[in-house]
Amino acid sequence: MRALVVPDQGTPEVITSDEALYNCVAQLQRGSGPIAVDAERASGFRYSSRAYLIQLYRRDGGLHLIDPIAVASSPAIPELNQVIQSCETIIHASTQDLPCLREFGIDPKILFDTELGARIAGCERVGLGALCESLLELSLAKEHSAVDWSIRPLAQEWLDYAALDVAVLVDLRDKIAELLESQNKLR
Repeated sequence: MRALVVPDQGTPEVITSDEALYNCVAQLQRGSGPIAVDAERASGFRYSSRAYLIQLYRRDGGLHLIDPIAVASSPAIPELNQVIQSCETIIHASTQDLPCLREFGIDPKILFDTELGARIAGCERVGLGALCESLLELSLAKEHSAVDWSIRPLAQEWLDYAALDVAVLVDLRDKIAELLESQNKLR
């Protein structure tokens, strides 16, 4: 089993400007296949489910970390939403992330929830870390899952952790889809 502490492609800088967000949108448009999305909240520290970091990954479209507070009123958000709506979106445990993504302006239309897919496929453990271990033979560092994501600046090890959450989702989606297909449950 391979232990991952940072994504193979490295951890990108956090997007905090309109220009950087437009660049993210352009890169995602050039990518192929589904887009993996995740959000980090500070629910244990704040009285809201607001996103304090949004992570995106698309093959050939890059890995992106967005500070939704810094770009909350960016004119690039509708364009980002259009790109996301144009393809399948992969989210792990989507019921947790969809409300804060929608609050930011991201509203996926075609969704593959890896947690739900794993449940339907009969996987014993459906947490992201457990699925990565059993299906991808990867061990993810998960020690930063309960930090206060509203703190600025975000610690580098937190960003590495958050980037890993989406860097593996496309491969995980493919493995879960294979399981579901073999059981005639993909549809």
